[in-house]
Amino acid sequence: MSSLLSNFMSFSRINGDSKVAPFVVVLLVVTALASSCNLLMPEDSVFYVSTYTITLLGKYLCYAMLALAVDVIWGYCGILSLGHGAFFALGGYAMGMYLMRQIGDRGVYGNPELPDFMVFLNWSELPWFWQGMDQFWVAMLMVLLVPGLLAYLFGWLAFRSRVTGVYLSIMTQALTYALLLSFFRNEMGFGGNNGLTDFKDILGFDLQSDNTRVTLFIITALMLSGLLVLSKKIMQTRFGKVIVAIRDGESRARFIGYRTENYKVWLFVYSAMIAGIAGALYVPQVGIINPGEFSPINSIEIVIWVAVGGRGTLVGAIIGAILVNYAKTKFTAIMPDGWLFALGAMFVLVTLYLPKGLMGLVAQLKDRQLQNVNNRPNDKAEEGHA
Repeated sequence: MSSLLSNFMSFSRINGDSKVAPFVVVLLVVTALASSCNLLMPEDSVFYVSTYTITLLGKYLCYAMLALAVDVIWGYCGILSLGHGAFFALGGYAMGMYLMRQIGDRGVYGNPELPDFMVFLNWSELPWFWQGMDQFWVAMLMVLLVPGLLAYLFGWLAFRSRVTGVYLSIMTQALTYALLLSFFRNEMGFGGNNGLTDFKDILGFDLQSDNTRVTLFIITALMLSGLLVLSKKIMQTRFGKVIVAIRDGESRARFIGYRTENYKVWLFVYSAMIAGIAGALYVPQVGIINPGEFSPINSIEIVIWVAVGGRGTLVGAIIGAILVNYAKTKFTAIMPDGWLFALGAMFVLVTLYLPKGLMGLVAQLKDRQLQNVNNRPNDKAEEGHA
């Protein structure tokens, strides 16, 4: 086991863990500058940042949080989940239910209790699972509890059965597809195909206000920073070292006496909760949540974000999510139908030429630079000897 743990120490030196603190500082500084430029600068100023840009940046940070969740489970434990979009969507629906209850009699049909889609479908009373969702603390509890409980049940069944590899990935994809089909049904009570939208306010603050938009953006940046630091700390503990040991040799870790399935289950739950938080922050900024968020394609896209940035690096996953989604915003404006082809090509190129992602490329460049620096004294010595 000591050899496995020593592998973790060397792994930590080459991954992005050492870059967490500088990255957090840069993230918070950029967040503060963008927020200030939106609230304090006049609209005709060259330094003005529009509210649309603030919302777009907030969405990118939510995606970055989702990529962090996948990197925790895939990069450090070797579990390739193709279903994290489900946890993201469940967290989003929990927040969406709270926001729908805040509409009250301001909806199209003016019903103070029932959301508009329930009135349209001739529902006579609020379903039991909507009870209490008008309370912010209840909604936040559901944001963590629902994805966490689903991840625990799924992980307990899968990991105890020692399902691994591609079989586990297919099962996670089947899970999110099953939820996709379920949430499309009107009788489920979640808005069917249209989902939940037309939100008015959150905690009494107007969601269309610039101040509210900026506040949500700042909260998202702070939450991302906090979860990044927390994830780093977890991976530096004994628990994290065992997780990496399981990734590098689960059978050896099990033979030594570790109950590997327990470690995997709890890491899976932690990862799902991060995804749920990302979904909850995503919904008030985007203004809608629908079954499309359960799409298996979305979960596959998350994996590509992590691969591009560099899995097992934390910071790399976040950078990959931001860069890929920025590219998606620009590319879809130019060629909407070509984005999936571009995304596929990007994944193939990264797999072939950047197997460790952008963070791995940075590490390689630094190693070459150090080698060049170390070789210079030897070259000078040889010249003097000659």
